[in-house]
Amino acid sequence: MSDPRDRQSDAPPLLEVVGLKMQYAVSKAGFGKPQVLRAVDGVSFTLTRGETLSIVGESGCGKSSVARLIMRLEEPTAGRILIHGRRIDHLSARALRPMRRQVQIVFQDPFSSLNPRMKVRDILAEPVRNFRLAAGASAVRRRVADLLAQVRLPASAGERFPHEFSGGQRQRIGIARALAAEPEAIVCDEAVSALDLSVKAQIVNLLQDLQRDLGLALLFISHDLAIVEHITHRVAVMYLGQSVEMADRRTIFGGPRHPYTAALLSAVPIPDPFVKRKRILLSGDVPSPINPPAGCRFHTRCPFVFDRCRTEIPALRQLREGHVAACHLNDLPDQPLARAAEILGEAGRPIEVQS
Repeated sequence: MSDPRDRQSDAPPLLEVVGLKMQYAVSKAGFGKPQVLRAVDGVSFTLTRGETLSIVGESGCGKSSVARLIMRLEEPTAGRILIHGRRIDHLSARALRPMRRQVQIVFQDPFSSLNPRMKVRDILAEPVRNFRLAAGASAVRRRVADLLAQVRLPASAGERFPHEFSGGQRQRIGIARALAAEPEAIVCDEAVSALDLSVKAQIVNLLQDLQRDLGLALLFISHDLAIVEHITHRVAVMYLGQSVEMADRRTIFGGPRHPYTAALLSAVPIPDPFVKRKRILLSGDVPSPINPPAGCRFHTRCPFVFDRCRTEIPALRQLREGHVAACHLNDLPDQPLARAAEILGEAGRPIEVQS
């Protein structure tokens, strides 16, 4: 039986991001000119109805900045953000208001994202009233009760304040608040990273059930590749503000074509003492986004670096349908680095140890 997470969608994009950039001016000591920090530098992707796209990478790679830009919590320096083909990146606050219903967000910290002075019923009722999704007090109360039931909380939870709940319960309230606007897509910005392992699994299963029942699209931002493999349809890998590889779940986890993707996968622990995988160790630290390296931004840490990597920026090009990667290794003939390509493929899956 085929896994639905491996199926490719032919539906038109619900959300489309094209060449998205976010730059910050950083003050410099003395009288020098302000420096530019490139938090997001030319990111593009699409998200269709009912699909989960995961954005992964190390801390500081720009994942959460992409989420904030999509939600217009910050203004992009360049690029386009489209919902159902309509640009929203240049809309005024007034014109953007009806579009906010389409895409909602669940934040990493469920406590700081909920108003501590409001009861849960009022937190959930606020978007219902703001978007005029129910007429009259009784209709609003019914909608709040339905939202609590959707996230598997009792109706009595509406009479309590956020501090009276556990972290997992508060995140359920955050999800219910996102659902209150009846969105087509939800951005999950590290939505499970602050939770215990067992609670993570419950929240991920809840998101999958809601996606199945409501046809939601999920933009799932995370550094936890085990969770990503469980929930996602496609994966976008970011490094230092840029996309370096994007493909369906099976391709990324089974045969990555960028050394950084392979290194991330090789570092995922395997809970089986009789199984090991080849580990790709990266040297050095992540370069500063204020002064990124010339050529490929990953070349200072790449175990397969060669001269071209140091001078020429690799293009994000299509290797096959639905799979793009930005790595000069993919342009090489079989020799002399055919073994490097083999290692990239092997890093995605564990290697059994013969007893």
